[in-house]
Amino acid sequence: MKQTILIIEDNTDIRESTAEILELAGYNTITAENGKLGVEMAQKQLPALIICDIMMPELDGYGVLYLLSKQQDTAVIPFIFLTAKSERIDMRKGMEMGADDYLTKPFDDIELLNAIESRLSKQQKSQEFYTQGLKKLEDFSESITSFEGLKNLLAGKKVRNLKKGQLLYFDGDASQGIYLVLSGKVKISKITEDGRELVTAIHCTDEYFGMYDAIVNRTHSENAEAIEDSSVCLLYKEQLDDILEKNAALAMKFIHLLSETLHQKEEQLIQMAYHSVRKRLAETLLRVSEINNNPTFKISRNDLAAMAGMATETVSRTLSDFKEEVLLDKKGAEITLLSVEKLRKMKN
Repeated sequence: MKQTILIIEDNTDIRESTAEILELAGYNTITAENGKLGVEMAQKQLPALIICDIMMPELDGYGVLYLLSKQQDTAVIPFIFLTAKSERIDMRKGMEMGADDYLTKPFDDIELLNAIESRLSKQQKSQEFYTQGLKKLEDFSESITSFEGLKNLLAGKKVRNLKKGQLLYFDGDASQGIYLVLSGKVKISKITEDGRELVTAIHCTDEYFGMYDAIVNRTHSENAEAIEDSSVCLLYKEQLDDILEKNAALAMKFIHLLSETLHQKEEQLIQMAYHSVRKRLAETLLRVSEINNNPTFKISRNDLAAMAGMATETVSRTLSDFKEEVLLDKKGAEITLLSVEKLRKMKN
């Protein structure tokens, strides 16, 4: 069965030539000459993939992506931006909003087809891919014979693929729901008034985040950024609210997860307030080791400093002291803990 691709482009020549290339490659195509019409067609037709220009009349590409990302059916459709601009700021804005790829005009046939095939392939894999965290919830739902909402939620999940350094959401953004890390690592941080970064958490595979903001219905108060190439799943807030209202057992499960997160932040604040520099860094190193489930891990000095609430120079100096004391070994960004017990018993 042929897959349908929606092309949203105000330039007639580019729109028609792109459609012709795709039809020759075996795809069905539908086209829209502006963003407003494109949104309407996407909602009605639900294409397999959307190719969209950025600079258009009535509604630009960013607006198209924003509107489609707010609806469950269209939010999961792979989205490729077309633009004549090649500035990094435009590319970053599009990717941070949720675009899956970016093509700069003029592009050749092979470049276009490779981008489409790559995104459709990843979309298929993501639909087939269930992490242990999703499977746990699915297994949990099977024990509730009269309730199908959780399975519907899992079936309607949105997967975002993030590059290292890409922001998922900013402090002040409206919460869309709860996120689950499918692969990679996402750090949660707060920027102070004087511009310093404080990392409050690092979430790995099968871990949830954004729970508090979604449950209490408030805007995000922190930033979420991928610290390596990552994939995350969005569990929409509206669906989550419905499920939590109807299912007390599942609500308690999320409350337990939320309580653990708040407890970890409380412990971090206590460490920053009362522990010495050496003890604070030792505890931070142990926490990072536990996150990675490995005594050897890679982390930047800046991220270590942000997690421990210390200056980068202090982190570098203290790491050197720990190395001389044979508590750890370090090569560039790679750190190996050699004496976990001594670090754990570090005097305050």
